[in-house]
Amino acid sequence: MIKHLRLLLIFLISIGSGKAQSDNKVVVGKIVQIQSKILGEKRTLWIYTPDLNSSFRDTSKHYPVIYLLDGDANFESLVGVVKNLSQINGNTVIPEMIIVGLLNTDRARDMTPTHISSDPPYFDSASSLKTGGGGKFISFIEKELIPYIDSGYSTQPYKMLIGHSLGGLMVMDVLVNHPTLFNSYICIDPSMWYDKENYLRAAEKKLSANKYINTRLYLGIANTMPTGMTYQKMLKDTSAITRHIRDIVAMDKYIKSIKNNGLVYASKFYDSDNHTTAPLITQYDGLRFIFDYYDVKLQLQDFGDSTDLLAKKYQKTYETISKEFGYRLYPPERTINAFGYLALSKKYYTTAASLFKLNVANYPNSHFAYASYGDYFVAIRDTANAIVNYEKALAISENAVVRQKLTGLKAPK
Repeated sequence: MIKHLRLLLIFLISIGSGKAQSDNKVVVGKIVQIQSKILGEKRTLWIYTPDLNSSFRDTSKHYPVIYLLDGDANFESLVGVVKNLSQINGNTVIPEMIIVGLLNTDRARDMTPTHISSDPPYFDSASSLKTGGGGKFISFIEKELIPYIDSGYSTQPYKMLIGHSLGGLMVMDVLVNHPTLFNSYICIDPSMWYDKENYLRAAEKKLSANKYINTRLYLGIANTMPTGMTYQKMLKDTSAITRHIRDIVAMDKYIKSIKNNGLVYASKFYDSDNHTTAPLITQYDGLRFIFDYYDVKLQLQDFGDSTDLLAKKYQKTYETISKEFGYRLYPPERTINAFGYLALSKKYYTTAASLFKLNVANYPNSHFAYASYGDYFVAIRDTANAIVNYEKALAISENAVVRQKLTGLKAPK
């Protein structure tokens, strides 16, 4: 069985092996600039797509999108986490996703929901002058940025927003005041102290009143306590130095107390991470929580089974995924195809048939689905059905290999 598992991994690795870097550079994204009428300026984006370095680009494939605030700080780490969880194995635990990192021009302006005169020790009078531009910034995201990405990239409707510190404050502002704009949120050590907790109190009231459908939020709380202070002591402390963490913990407690708003929520206190190191671990844990339903949970015995159970497992999991996403999604064609050929190599014909049939049902316009199903019929010596499926494949797209197979089957014996 271990031998078969090794063969499986070879198949899976080959699924995503069309990656190639050029010019002796490792490329993780591309730089794009767009002109914003709402903000009256050009904004720079760093964009990662799953097929960025692939020699094979499947134009029929569409991806969810992550919008990342403070993209210049956290883009590379997020790309690494997403690639690791979505592409390393066929048994992925999150979907492949497009990542759009927004670079900053005036962070104090864009990442603050209201104007304040000062908020010591975080904002003095001078740095507070431009605060309160968060509303326009969100309008830019909703009315200009998202339509730009949707029109130029192969996107799905599912969208996630991630932000850290003041970016985390904006994540909460979108969740509270634009609750249908995104499907999920990762909020990293947010600046809930803003405006002397006035914003926090207003946000809590709206969180109770809002109704969320298939919406998830993950909150990461960094350890910003002074050396020697314990978590329990911090909860009772009233000094300015603990205000940042105390306000996040207060929000966390409040969200957990809400019972009927539909928000699926989880949080974690990262005792070993400070405000600067928290983003990476929170990105990872947040993605695992938000997509905790995405893993097909493949077991070694799944590949020693000669029934249709593997196909049924994929069908059931993707029914759950579709319900969470709010629209129909199907198991990846190439993954199912690889499993079908693995079963065929082991002469598990019932397993192979169920997998190839699953692809034909899910991807009726795919040349590869019918060609693979034709190979199955050749293996079981059903020439008539092999011919039917090869002809269907060629009707969709001409292919020299399939044409040769079909000609051989039709040749007089």
